[in-house]
Amino acid sequence: MVVNKATLPKVDVTDIEHHVDDLDLGRIASDWEQYGAFVVRGLMLPYAEQVREDLNAITDEAISQLDVAEYTEGIGWVTPNKTLFLPAPSNYERDKQVMTVGCNYRTSAAFFRSAGDEVTLSIVTALLGDNVELYQEGQCLVKEPVGGHPKKLHQDSSYFQHRYDGPVGVLCYAVDTDAQKGALYVVPGSHRLGVLDHVDTFSHLGLDEDEWSWEDAVQITGQAGDAIFFHVDTIHGSQENHSDSRRPVFIH
Repeated sequence: MVVNKATLPKVDVTDIEHHVDDLDLGRIASDWEQYGAFVVRGLMLPYAEQVREDLNAITDEAISQLDVAEYTEGIGWVTPNKTLFLPAPSNYERDKQVMTVGCNYRTSAAFFRSAGDEVTLSIVTALLGDNVELYQEGQCLVKEPVGGHPKKLHQDSSYFQHRYDGPVGVLCYAVDTDAQKGALYVVPGSHRLGVLDHVDTFSHLGLDEDEWSWEDAVQITGQAGDAIFFHVDTIHGSQENHSDSRRPVFIH
């Protein structure tokens, strides 16, 4: 069977939804093979509050360091605590907004502990086998309020690839996240398309919007502690944060 956009499965969130207190690893592995994405409700709840506190503290520190941030063409402004800023919308209170926060396994003990969560590891090994490792130091993203930046639909394999079947991304909500706040979208089954051509966008590499739109994707809203797993080739992204508070996530 030829796999292309027209043959991708039509599903909604309930088709790829699991709960931490009632996990079926066989069904999870089946979802992974078929859809390349699924959500586990409540998986990261034991860590979400402390990671959120760490994220907010490092974000506040980064904002205080903006006057000494260094600019790199095509990337953005980076503060001394390694937080990346992009240009802000014209109606924002300052001219730069946070994108990637300098919160990682070295700067947040709670974030590091969550990476070794036993249930999370049981899920990952059900997908990839026992020989797995953490990639780099994790990643934390923050969408600031009132129009916080979008991340256009893309594949992580446009940024990095691996010799074997991986990596597995695990994006975890640190706060309750609805459509207004910029919840994640995924395109189930798109991991079977291989690596697609990407173009430069406001939010770095992304897919051509004439070929891929938000209507092609499934939005996964959720509560703090919900975790979304996705294949390195699965198309995903998120829209602006139009709420009045930050939308932080932490990613393994």
